[in-house]
Amino acid sequence: MSEAVLQLRNLTKKAGNRTIVDNLTFEIPAGEVFGFLGPNGAGKTTTIRMIVGLIAMTKGEAIIKGISVRDHFELAMTHVGAIVENPEMYKFLTGYQNLTHFARRHKGVTKERIDEVVHMLGLQNRIHEKVKRYSLGMRQRLGVAQAILHRPSLLILDEPTNGLDPAGIRELRDYLRMLTREEGISVIVSSHLLAEMELMCDRVAIIQAGKLVDIRSLQESRDLADTKILIEADNLEVAQRLLSQSFEPSKLTITNNGLELTADKAVIPIIAKLLVSAEIEIYGIHAVQKSLEEQFLEITGGEMVV
Repeated sequence: MSEAVLQLRNLTKKAGNRTIVDNLTFEIPAGEVFGFLGPNGAGKTTTIRMIVGLIAMTKGEAIIKGISVRDHFELAMTHVGAIVENPEMYKFLTGYQNLTHFARRHKGVTKERIDEVVHMLGLQNRIHEKVKRYSLGMRQRLGVAQAILHRPSLLILDEPTNGLDPAGIRELRDYLRMLTREEGISVIVSSHLLAEMELMCDRVAIIQAGKLVDIRSLQESRDLADTKILIEADNLEVAQRLLSQSFEPSKLTITNNGLELTADKAVIPIIAKLLVSAEIEIYGIHAVQKSLEEQFLEITGGEMVV
């Protein structure tokens, strides 16, 4: 793993006697898309707000590129681009005028850099139109363009897919992947859309009641997830008794969809031969991997991840 762009060390937020974020500690390396997942009220947005200085930390540290947010806030923020909730734009100005305005907040942002970002995010055809005419997806892209003008090391997006249609979500996902690849930016994404997080992120932190429950590589989660074999056939009870002679009975379950066997998909030919030899009619045998949502619901005790 490369050098950490963001380090959280025992990051904690309390409000009265209530602990909202409880001793979060983890690191994010360069070039990674990192997701925050957790039940509603888990502390995801509070964590993001502490990182970008919108609210104070009770204790602990957030360190960006080796710089403490608590001790050297302005210097640390030079390495950060962020959209918390919705991107705020001047709707009566054009997209280009908005970027020019935001560029003045940072030293060294040239016209060439503005043009580069416009092309990078596919805004060139409408960049000179007023923002009030933009779709939500266009405004999200303009917001990301504004956030990366100064070449930050860390881009933070809080619920960036809210309100986007499937095409807009896919577009945003592709642009984030491109940014990590071409600009080396690390991205933190908070979202309630598990399927999109699975496609978008390299790793996710699962947070519950303010505490870090787990950090997972999504590729490892896919590789290690249990595979279920779904068997659609006549006489499921007979099929279950037959297969119990070759497989552990506790791994065989009759459901509304058919007979489920928890096993590697390599056993499918064996199952087919056993059922055919017993003259059981087979309608289908499918390998179904446990979804990311099922894994997370197990970890969070059945609470929906939002």
